[in-house]
Amino acid sequence: MADYELVVAGGTVVTASDVFRADVGIAGGRIAAVGLDLKGDSRIEADGLLVMPGGVDSHCHIEQLRADGGADEETWVSGSTSALAGGTTSVITFSAQFKGRGILEPLAEYRRRASQAMVDYSFHQIIADASDEVIFKQIPEVAASGVRSLKVFLTYESSFIDDKQFLRVLAAARRNKMLVTVHCENYEAINWRTAALLAAGHVEPKYHAWSRPAMIEREATHRAIALAELVDTPIQVFHVSCPEVAAEITQAKARGLKVWGETCPQYFVLSASDMDRPGFEGAKFMCSPSPRDAAASAGLWDMVRMGTLDVVSSDHSGWGYNSPVGKRVHGTNAPFSDIPNGVPGLGSRLPILFSEGVGKGRIDLCQFVRLTSSNPAKLFGLSPRKGSITPGADADLVLWDPKKQVTITNETLQHVIDYTPYEGMEVTGWPVATIRRGEVAMRDGKVQAAPGSGRFLPRAPYALIEPAGRLPFGFDASAYEV
Repeated sequence: MADYELVVAGGTVVTASDVFRADVGIAGGRIAAVGLDLKGDSRIEADGLLVMPGGVDSHCHIEQLRADGGADEETWVSGSTSALAGGTTSVITFSAQFKGRGILEPLAEYRRRASQAMVDYSFHQIIADASDEVIFKQIPEVAASGVRSLKVFLTYESSFIDDKQFLRVLAAARRNKMLVTVHCENYEAINWRTAALLAAGHVEPKYHAWSRPAMIEREATHRAIALAELVDTPIQVFHVSCPEVAAEITQAKARGLKVWGETCPQYFVLSASDMDRPGFEGAKFMCSPSPRDAAASAGLWDMVRMGTLDVVSSDHSGWGYNSPVGKRVHGTNAPFSDIPNGVPGLGSRLPILFSEGVGKGRIDLCQFVRLTSSNPAKLFGLSPRKGSITPGADADLVLWDPKKQVTITNETLQHVIDYTPYEGMEVTGWPVATIRRGEVAMRDGKVQAAPGSGRFLPRAPYALIEPAGRLPFGFDASAYEV
């Protein structure tokens, strides 16, 4: 009788710290052994392939509810398909809140929809209205249900919260042992500058970048860090677009604050000039914060190597290009301010980062694993179950051909969104198989997992996001219901 149900044999195992040749033995959906000459009931030959932890995408929008009662175009089935095809086995997505309403009802509906997932999943809870009911009664229920992170927006009309509300969210997170994730852009500055651009007749997609230059993101990041420091609540800054914003995080870390930074592939390979295309074409590249320029991209790689930016997510957003509920919801002559923001990226995240990072010598294999799997798993309380190749961890693996050359097309990514901003991009390095909890979920681009086979990942309190214990004058204002 074999010792293991499945053995991934002869591959080069890559972890957050090491690269070595070994077999991986799997039993009961978990990694049972990492060694040599392991025997299994079934066997996958991985000679010439990298064997890495399945990707953990800690920032993506899948079938997110909308205020009109609908949801994003990307469903849990199509989103899972794209994720698995791209080597990602776990995701953290967003449960919405709409102003004037609570968070428990949308979360219950979102859990119902997520029951069709084929990847394992958890949630961030968006807070768009920090009412007493939400802050003091509903957030504790959300935390107790296994959702251990909140999301706030410092911009966008539908989601924006002001500084007082942000402080209340930070205090609630501190009381309930949660991490706060932040979209950092200055709401008033963007509105003021947008109004001036529209008054000047500057309405095309390219002016999206003009409406929110880097200092608008930098200011909001500085402010978010300062307010988090005031409350002594750990935060992660989402989708950092340029090095001057990342520098605010570097300075915070140097002061001993628990502040983490994330970026996304679009900020490495897209630029503001991509939005300057004829007609409505530039809308395909609109996301917020805006992509910057080549110098900003080069600076981001420096910040990754320094460790300031230690997570690369997709920020996959479900807006189709030709869809009447997507980018064209207000017509193709709409001003940039009325075009939905966001680009798809679930299936392209790992190949782009591998090709641009490892393939071009900007990062090594272990850094790749840290950025795409191990670090997000640790930061969001999924470790050691996810993000590692160690006995006892879930058997989530991606078998990667580091030499395979692929031209990205929308068809290869298998999402429901009708375009990719990376159409025609050539990458080197591609997943050839994805294993989720010991089952082959994708092989040679064909997803084999069944809808509903994904599992919710509840998160208990964990040490990494405990407050640093550095309150001004030692006074904990979060202990009071204000």
